[in-house]
Amino acid sequence: MTAPAGRGLVLVVEDEAAIADLIVRYLRRDGFGTHVESSGEGALAAVRRLRPVAVILDIGLSGMDGVQVCRTMRAGGDWTPVLFVTARDDEVDRLLGLELGADDYVTKPFSPRELAARVRTVLRRSAGPPAEVLAVGGVRADVAQRKVWAGEQEVSLTSTEFDLLAELLRQPGRVFERGQLLSAVWGYEASAGTRTVDVHIAQLRAKLGDSSPIRTVRGVGYAAS
Repeated sequence: MTAPAGRGLVLVVEDEAAIADLIVRYLRRDGFGTHVESSGEGALAAVRRLRPVAVILDIGLSGMDGVQVCRTMRAGGDWTPVLFVTARDDEVDRLLGLELGADDYVTKPFSPRELAARVRTVLRRSAGPPAEVLAVGGVRADVAQRKVWAGEQEVSLTSTEFDLLAELLRQPGRVFERGQLLSAVWGYEASAGTRTVDVHIAQLRAKLGDSSPIRTVRGVGYAAS
């Protein structure tokens, strides 16, 4: 383990040593401390012990795989940002990862520089926002506390889900194209793939239930009204 640097400690869960070393090298260049685990069981113990600012989690671990690790974290109320790494570039893995509450994912082979940039993006979204309360219909979001209520019921959201909802709530009635949301929330160019937006919208609607103010504008994108 390296001592936490100025940006905090990132837990890297990867059973291929060469890949883990590459990820660690780029994270250290970006000012992050790092700790590496090669098993799911070790990852869960490290999350509890080290309280990392983010977890880079390989799906294809032997034994307890990354899916089980993330599911266990979320079930226990741990919403530390998780970025999945997968060797299987198919929609099932992507949807499953997002449904579990992952904040982002990359597929192998990937650019370690891009992965480090995505870690920065996730952490930037969850750091120190100004005081602001947003409300549309039966949904209310406290930006400073990063809490959301649907009616009187508090709803647990991932960092990404929260920022996507806040982006929509800040401008009620405005229709956002998928590419605009991808750029504003994820910080990516539209060419990176707008399917990610659709998946997160579906998860938001499922969590907010009947109170969800999000509507689809066919052929264009989404709006909150």
